[in-house]
Amino acid sequence: MIETLRGIVGDKGLITDPAEMEPWLTDWRQRRRGRALAVVQPASTKEVSAVVALCAAEGQPVFPVGGNTGLCFGAVPESDRSDKPGIVLSLRRLNRIRAIDRATGIATVDAGVVLGDLHAAAAEAGRQFPLHLGSEGSAQIGGLISTNAGGTGVVRYGPMRDLVAGLEVVLPDGRVLADLAALRKDNTGYMLRHLFIGAEGSLGIITGAALRLHLQTPNTAHAWVAAPEPAAAVALLATLQDRAGSYIQAFELVSASQFELVRKHAERARFPFAEIPAWSVLIELGSEDATAALSTILEEVLGAALEMGEVLDAVVATSEQQAADFWHIRHSVSEANKKEGMSITHDVAVRSSDVAPFIAAADEVAAKLFPEAYSEVVCHLGDGNVHYILMFTHAFWAALPDAEAFALEVERAIHDVAARFGGTFSAEHGVGRKLTEELERLADPLRYELMNKVKTLFDPQNLMNPGVLLAPKAV
Repeated sequence: MIETLRGIVGDKGLITDPAEMEPWLTDWRQRRRGRALAVVQPASTKEVSAVVALCAAEGQPVFPVGGNTGLCFGAVPESDRSDKPGIVLSLRRLNRIRAIDRATGIATVDAGVVLGDLHAAAAEAGRQFPLHLGSEGSAQIGGLISTNAGGTGVVRYGPMRDLVAGLEVVLPDGRVLADLAALRKDNTGYMLRHLFIGAEGSLGIITGAALRLHLQTPNTAHAWVAAPEPAAAVALLATLQDRAGSYIQAFELVSASQFELVRKHAERARFPFAEIPAWSVLIELGSEDATAALSTILEEVLGAALEMGEVLDAVVATSEQQAADFWHIRHSVSEANKKEGMSITHDVAVRSSDVAPFIAAADEVAAKLFPEAYSEVVCHLGDGNVHYILMFTHAFWAALPDAEAFALEVERAIHDVAARFGGTFSAEHGVGRKLTEELERLADPLRYELMNKVKTLFDPQNLMNPGVLLAPKAV
């Protein structure tokens, strides 16, 4: 099979040396490791099709990987068959921006395009692609679609699902489903592309995408606000929505415990306050209209909140550099946590109005069940996505007799709190291999049954990223 793969992708597209393969076999935090026959890097959709068809004929699993920046082990190659370890399929050589249509506002790209490169290409065309997250220098479009990634701009632009206008997908038998017309109106039956968004590579391999671009918002205003408690931040969000709802591009809530780690570990972390507030709110407003007085709006809203005692302090950025400093700190949290200790990061979402009581309830449960940990909160408050993080020391974690079982115990406890508020345990990071049991436990039984039927319909051999999303026993 190796020689047949070599014939399809050439020597440049094939890695079989164990030492060279090693970086492809682990997640970026190096918490989980898999194995594979080879790392295969096709350079075209035609090559992807041939590779997948060969794997289907040989019964070899296919484990797609993008930038490998996920937190749920979805790109770790794990086969339950010793004789069929499968291949890692990387699309990093599929990195062309095929076309940018300014009038329609559509960028058609290969799945291996890095998010930061798409940002640059869109800007050159006078448009923007409004998905922003900490890993945009390495995360790839195919992986972002497969996990329905979110980021800080969801409050205005929605998650990846709302930004995808069309897909090109190689199905498990190697056939290519092409849907890149990107028509605004198309009522021709089932919108199949939505099945692949958030499917984490379990139904097919995304090789291309038509993505919605938006007008640039060169007129921006940014603020860092010190809030006394999460409830005050929720109240501020409602007030700002009344005054500037269509301008809100980001509204983030972060605990002092989280930003203390950023100050400790991140480079160039310039904070606007001498002491980090107990709760920080980072706000970005943006408009296409150069005459919109966004900084004035922020100053007036925040000034009134200060007078009412609803916020403790606030700084409105006076330069692009200061604004960049704000968001550099915000996007440094994952790397800081990685350096500090073992973090159990929960990807919970509740209604924005329920964020404050959720955090309080989670703190109560954590203090009772896991006194060895301290909590951190990174919250996309505008859309209700709460990353509730419990941080343990490396020493404590190393002494656990079964760390994986303990991690599941922690996750279940916090997920149960989210369920009490009608929330979800997976908002933007996906399910991967990490949370398959939680999906089976918490999902509506009928929904879970239908998901399994969809998987079986598309992938009857269970070769597409097996073990991801759905519990293996259920397929």
